[in-house]
Amino acid sequence: MSRPLSKKRKTQIITETLYNLYPEAECSLEFENDPFRLLVMARLSAQCTDARVNIVSKELFKIFPDVHAMACASYEEIEEIIKPCGLFRTKAKSIKDMSVMLIEKFDGKIPSEMDALLSLPGVGRKIANLIRGDHFGLGGIVADTHCIRLSNRFGLVDSDNPAVVERELSKLVPHDIQSGYCHRMVYFGRDVCKAQSPKCSECPLKPLKVCIFSSN
Repeated sequence: MSRPLSKKRKTQIITETLYNLYPEAECSLEFENDPFRLLVMARLSAQCTDARVNIVSKELFKIFPDVHAMACASYEEIEEIIKPCGLFRTKAKSIKDMSVMLIEKFDGKIPSEMDALLSLPGVGRKIANLIRGDHFGLGGIVADTHCIRLSNRFGLVDSDNPAVVERELSKLVPHDIQSGYCHRMVYFGRDVCKAQSPKCSECPLKPLKVCIFSSN
C-alpha cells in the first residue's frame, strides 16, 4: 500500500497542475493596474461576483475616477451606483471613509504595509493580501471562498476559518507564487471544483491522489 502524500508534496502537485491549466491566471477584477481601483473593487466583491463588480465599477469610476473624487462623494451618491453589488450602504461607507483616510494619512497613496492596509475602513486580511500580491508583488494568501473550499477538499487544511487557511497555506505555498496560486484556485473552483456539483470525473487532480473529497 502506497504511503499517503504529504501536504507539501500535495501542494507541489496542485501548483504544477493548476499552472499548466491556467498559465496566464490573473485577478478577474478589471482594475487597470490602479491600486485604488483594486481596493474599491475588492470591497465591492464581498458577497458579489467579480463579473458584476466589473460592470458596476465602470460606472462608479466614470463619475469618481480617483481617491480625491471618491472622498468628495456623498454616501448616497456612491450607494446609488453600487446597489447592484449588494450591502450597498455598508460598502459605500467603507469606500468613502477609506478614501478620506488615504488622503489624510497616506497622501492619497495605497500603502504596501499590512498594518497600514488593515487600518483602512472595510479592509481585512483578504483584501490586504490581494493588494499586496497583485499590485506590490508581495506574497500573501487570499483566503476567499474558493481557496478555503478547495484547500479543505485537498486535505491541505481542516478549517473554514480564513485566518487558519491563510496561515497554513503560507507554510505550504512558496512566497513568490502565492498570488498566482490563489488566482488559479479561483479559476479551478469556478470551472471544476464547484461548491455544488463539482466535476470530479473531469478533475485532472483526481488520478494524482491529492483530493480527499473525490475519494469519499
